[in-house]
Amino acid sequence: MKQTDDEKKGSFPPWSRVPSLEEMTREAGIDPVEFLQNIQAGCDNQKLADKFKVSPETIECLYNHFLHYGVGSIMGGD
Repeated sequence: MKQTDDEKKGSFPPWSRVPSLEEMTREAGIDPVEFLQNIQAGCDNQKLADKFKVSPETIECLYNHFLHYGVGSIMGGD
């Protein structure tokens, strides 16, 4: 049975279980503000990996997360 729009409202929690970019960068040992400043400056993945002493794959994952979710991935549904 298909739900109507009114039935769908409130059926999902108003938060996300996806971690924010800040949480992810800190877990990798990277300052989130510095990470974003370097992205803004146009640093490539290898340069960022060398600078933060992590793998290029970690940088790629963080960068893709930023592109997909932005800085904060928690969005309200109110």
